[in-house]
Amino acid sequence: MSRRIFLRGLGGACVAAPFLSSITDRTAKAQPATPPRRLIVMYTHYGCITTRFFPRKSHGPLTAADLESTTLKHLTPYVDKLLMPRGIRAMNEWTPKMERGQGNDRHLQVNASFFTCHPVTPNSDDPFSFDQATKFNARATGPSLDHVIARQLSPDGEPLLMHVGNFRDGASSTISYSAPETLYSGLGAPAAILAKLTGLFSDPLPSPDTYKAIRGKSIIDLVRDDLDTLARFDMSQADRNKLEAWKTLLHETVRPVASAQCNTPLATALGATQENVDLASTRPSVDDVLTRRISGSLDGADLYSNLAVLAAACNATPVIFLKYPPNFLFRGLGLTMESASLSYRLGNAGMQGTCVTGVIDMLLTIDDYHARKLAHLVEQLNRIDEGDGTLLDNSAVVWFQDASDGCARNLNNLPIVQVGSAGGYFKTGWAVNVEDGSPDLTTGNSEIVCADGAPSEVDGTTQATGTDPSLANAPINKYFCNLMNALGVTAGSDGFPAPGGSEPVTHFGMYDRTEDFIGGGINPPTIHDPGEFAALRAGS
Repeated sequence: MSRRIFLRGLGGACVAAPFLSSITDRTAKAQPATPPRRLIVMYTHYGCITTRFFPRKSHGPLTAADLESTTLKHLTPYVDKLLMPRGIRAMNEWTPKMERGQGNDRHLQVNASFFTCHPVTPNSDDPFSFDQATKFNARATGPSLDHVIARQLSPDGEPLLMHVGNFRDGASSTISYSAPETLYSGLGAPAAILAKLTGLFSDPLPSPDTYKAIRGKSIIDLVRDDLDTLARFDMSQADRNKLEAWKTLLHETVRPVASAQCNTPLATALGATQENVDLASTRPSVDDVLTRRISGSLDGADLYSNLAVLAAACNATPVIFLKYPPNFLFRGLGLTMESASLSYRLGNAGMQGTCVTGVIDMLLTIDDYHARKLAHLVEQLNRIDEGDGTLLDNSAVVWFQDASDGCARNLNNLPIVQVGSAGGYFKTGWAVNVEDGSPDLTTGNSEIVCADGAPSEVDGTTQATGTDPSLANAPINKYFCNLMNALGVTAGSDGFPAPGGSEPVTHFGMYDRTEDFIGGGINPPTIHDPGEFAALRAGS
């Protein structure tokens, strides 16, 4: 960039703007920079044993005692930073008789629609078809949440999607779409993720004063308050034109400034070193890459979590997804059957048969593992001071699961756990039943069969292990609106996310009722219940 352009643009905005000729008095003072807000998602497959996952209290303040007998007991140190949105339904549920969604595939359509809230194409009206195009290769017809956010807020317009363990998705388990019918590959190799981040390192460390000035902010963030204040002053049209020119030039030329904590010492403290990522890339065919120890207490999955923490500290992007693999055999947990087959309770992909002995305990082992991985991620974020709180306080860390109960594959009564308030946007220390506020919402029926490992018949077509479909149906679209508004995504006049918009986000996706997905887009696009969940906001 030429010196003339710089002086006219960035220099003009930062230095000359206070002396616009038609302004005689300037009283506004620059405000301290506030840390950015991040969304860090952990996504796992096949749901959980809901009867052990949910606290009994579905609405009200949470205590450590509420968590101690549940899968979430590992989060008791952070109960005051915990938010459990209850009563939420994800979109496009597969059912044997197509009562609540498309008839493509019980995995594909759920994963593809989870963060897009769009149907998949080509459509199938045969829930038991094995047609290659509709069962295995259908695609979502809209972009996913991670890309909608990144398009507005990420420096390069892309999210950071990490495939934990470097297991790449097939279409049936893909959750990230950069555009309609366009799968997003993301990154899997730890070395590639680390290389993406080290270019942001601010070595050597800046002074404390410099750190306070630039923490997580872009140049335009540092002067936006001044420029917006000036724009409200009474001034000549010529001066207003100059001010708008400076603001436009800032938008066109700004480069985000990485946090001062984004440096080699932090990466080393997190174990995000070249040596460790090289070790994680060595994958013997019989090894469990998720549980294998790399160094000290750091295992394969935790390395990805620590890379996510480093990415958040570097302000590489405000949206980071950690996607755990489907169909995974947790040898390191002592299991001999992969996770998908266990979720059906049968040891295979059938929907009818006899329970595998001890299957509930095996599924609880996997649930416990995932809860421990979330606790590790939260712990690392909470160790890093930022502003008046921690990196965790300025983030919303959300564990999403593709279904509620893995055998029923039901999408109502979804298990969602959020830790962190995203800079004070969300209330914390609560379970919030967003559907009706009742404190005794069911925990589901996951143990209605196979209790205590006793042999019993399973009929997955009845969805008996799930939750009554008349309950817990508040649309997940509204929670996505909460998350986008918390991060600062803007919408157009129609309420849908739009770069350059000035309104809060109130609409997302094509449909917010799972029944509308039947037929794969033949129903007019409709959001029946716009807005966010006000009950999840701080102060509500």
